[in-house]
Amino acid sequence: MEEEIQMLLDEAREENKKSIDHLITELEKIRAGRATPSMLDSVQVEAYGAVTPINQVANVNTLDARTITVQPWDKAMLDEISTGIVNANLGLNPQNNGEMIIINVPALTEERRTDLVKKAKAEGEHAKVSVRNHRKDANANAKKLKDDGLSEDRLKRIEDEIQEITDKAVERIDTLIAKKEEDIMTV
Repeated sequence: MEEEIQMLLDEAREENKKSIDHLITELEKIRAGRATPSMLDSVQVEAYGAVTPINQVANVNTLDARTITVQPWDKAMLDEISTGIVNANLGLNPQNNGEMIIINVPALTEERRTDLVKKAKAEGEHAKVSVRNHRKDANANAKKLKDDGLSEDRLKRIEDEIQEITDKAVERIDTLIAKKEEDIMTV
């Protein structure tokens, strides 16, 4: 019985960790005004008849805080990479100089910053909903153990532990969102 209880709690922790990791990935996609190579992680390029992530056909680097450079391994790929960046709908305008692609990341307006903060908060809410769903599932599984002979007191302690795990995850989500909001609003 104790082994099943521990597995239940470990599973709740693991599911929450996955939700938080997903949130971190989504927050990295929200640009805060500074150019970073990870801004192009979602870009897919048509390369030699297959759709490929941009980082598998080129080196993506930052020249400075406002400029991203994309150096393809095969110069014949320059047009496909430009098309992939435009099609990714990131609001970026790639410039092809015949050697590499240069992307100037525009400064964010106050209105755009506010929109990005809203988007970050929405991602945070999605993560919280996910964590709450994990809590609901874990509590349902704990109640099933009651049918196998788990005492009422022990069930209550397990539910309290599950709530504690949930509270820690929600606190971590709030911290991540606050940090991202500060990052976005910093000019």
